[in-house]
Amino acid sequence: MCVYEKLKECGVELPQMPAKAGVFVFVREFGHKLAYVSGCGPDLNGVLFKKGKLGKELTLEEGREAARNCAFNMLTLIHDHVGDLNKIKRIVKVLAFVASDDTFFEQPKVVNGASEFLAELFGADVGLGARSAIGTNVLPGNIPVEIEVLFELK
Repeated sequence: MCVYEKLKECGVELPQMPAKAGVFVFVREFGHKLAYVSGCGPDLNGVLFKKGKLGKELTLEEGREAARNCAFNMLTLIHDHVGDLNKIKRIVKVLAFVASDDTFFEQPKVVNGASEFLAELFGADVGLGARSAIGTNVLPGNIPVEIEVLFELK
């Protein structure tokens, strides 16, 4: 199935390009058909997502929503770069950072919000890659989640 048809079936529209918050490129291709997407936060279409840390200001469910939003932004960036999400052969690696209170230990469950969506969209063989879910004390702008991805392209 076409990725865009699947997005429509899931009731999802790609958001606007996220705002750049530094001096970098959003996507860098390298090697043989690999594309690295810079870290994406959860703000969508200029609307700020809740700020703070998981286990303090935000619940696990809010964290899962933030991670899913990060995935939406990643898809917008890779779509903008390659022109067609159907050119994605597979997700190779996901690296996620979760701003967490010292007593919060559910970072993998937070990042599942993105991983489950990507698996639903692309199928597990394409949409699930190797993954790390790292707790950190703070992220830029006090966002709760930031995720970066390495894609292999067709």
